[in-house]
Amino acid sequence: MPTAEPLDRPVDEGALSLRWSGRVSLTPRILFVNIFALALLAGGFFYLDSYRARIVDGRVAQAEREVRLIAEALTLLSPDERTDEMVNFARKSGLRLRIYDRRGRLVADSRQLGVRNFQLLDPDKDGWQQDAARALDAVIDTVVRNDRDPLYRERAPGRGLRWPDVVTVRTTGGTAATVWRAPDRTPVVTAAAPLPEDRVLMATVNARDITQTVRTERARLSLVLAVAFLLSVLLSLFLARTIVRPMRMLARAAIRVRLGRDREVVVPRLPSRRDEIGMLARALSDMTGALRSRIDATEAFAADVTHELKNPLASLRSAVDGLATVRDPDLRDQLLAIVQDDVHRLDRLITDISDASRLDAQLARAKFEDVDLAALIAALVTYRVDRGIERGVTLHFERDGDDPLVVHGEGARLERVFANLIDNAISFSPPGGKVRIGGGNDGDLVEIEVTDDGPGVPPEQREAVFRRFHSVRPGGEAFGQHSGLGLAIARTIVEGHGGMIAAESRRDAHEGARFVVQLPIAGA
Repeated sequence: MPTAEPLDRPVDEGALSLRWSGRVSLTPRILFVNIFALALLAGGFFYLDSYRARIVDGRVAQAEREVRLIAEALTLLSPDERTDEMVNFARKSGLRLRIYDRRGRLVADSRQLGVRNFQLLDPDKDGWQQDAARALDAVIDTVVRNDRDPLYRERAPGRGLRWPDVVTVRTTGGTAATVWRAPDRTPVVTAAAPLPEDRVLMATVNARDITQTVRTERARLSLVLAVAFLLSVLLSLFLARTIVRPMRMLARAAIRVRLGRDREVVVPRLPSRRDEIGMLARALSDMTGALRSRIDATEAFAADVTHELKNPLASLRSAVDGLATVRDPDLRDQLLAIVQDDVHRLDRLITDISDASRLDAQLARAKFEDVDLAALIAALVTYRVDRGIERGVTLHFERDGDDPLVVHGEGARLERVFANLIDNAISFSPPGGKVRIGGGNDGDLVEIEVTDDGPGVPPEQREAVFRRFHSVRPGGEAFGQHSGLGLAIARTIVEGHGGMIAAESRRDAHEGARFVVQLPIAGA
């Protein structure tokens, strides 16, 4: 069965760090992540280049089909009829048609016959928008490493064999096509097919519509990217503001707490935020409050320790000073008794102070195990009875039923709790009084109560008796027999085991005190 990981498990900083990104502020990191996604979208520019290549390939195939069909149609006509029909085909297809003989001499040209459907644009006469578009074309071709098509140049009428398509047709007898680059970077497609009498029909078209289509789509994509980039930057800055700003506020507050210059540092709790930052703010605020309380308690404890140590030290000093001047043996014996009593008092006080100051840390490192409180208390009662109890006080332990009184904890610390409660009950019991210890189960809790016949605890003092150095001496007891830390130590141990301890009135309405300890049953 899987077990939950402890909340105080140390966190490996290397598991949370992102190496280089841990040195960069959150704002540029958020911007980078969002802009990186846009950069991937910008790859659509290069997709448009492949789109353009597919269109050009389709246009080349179309030109080959058209020139082949026109050549087959002209083959069915006599040489005299071919010229007129070629002009008709040129007007309908938008192609510039030329016929070359076997020596590469121009026989017929649709352009010379009045069909001027093929014209190349002079880039020097275009506006800056076309120049910018051609520059962008050149940049994209360079990035994607496109091979530049050869520049289209007209051949002299008698130099038809300088057209590679004409040469290929004469050599293979099939069709051929070539893609060229016009001065304005638009594609020019030439295609050739054989004719009777060893002649060649060549068609030429300037596919400016392809470039226009690609540039139109590129402009649309640019507009989308510009809007997306602006929105991404604005949203990134908004997100960074909602994350970074409150975290900076928390960091500044934490620094002020660390420096300790402001006693009442207010860590913003951000109550309106229900996200992780709000949780962090409230956790830091609670932690700061707990730290302040711990510091206040430590300072108060130090002040109380100083006060408690001064009394026996003053008495000890007075007795030691008196030993130097007193010559009467009886007085010297009394002073020595006072010194011995003060030394024992200081030793007991220092021991209790040491235990109280280290108790939290020791409980945090303690190894808990199942402890049978019934056996622990029975052994403790037997030991006290065998050692003898002053003033004829009797000690009795009785458990309710046969339910096991087993808790999860540290046996030595729990024994200290009940030893302190029993000592406290005995010290407040009248001569011949009874101290009763009862134990039983109350749901998921083990409940132990210690009852005495003493004067009891007034309702207004039932919480104060658990404070450090709060000591109410029984009548007739010599001063200094109690350090005022016994019940405080008992509460610290019980709460460290997840339980509670309280002072209450006796259930039978008789005079006396009743201390109740509740601890979780083992495995509950």
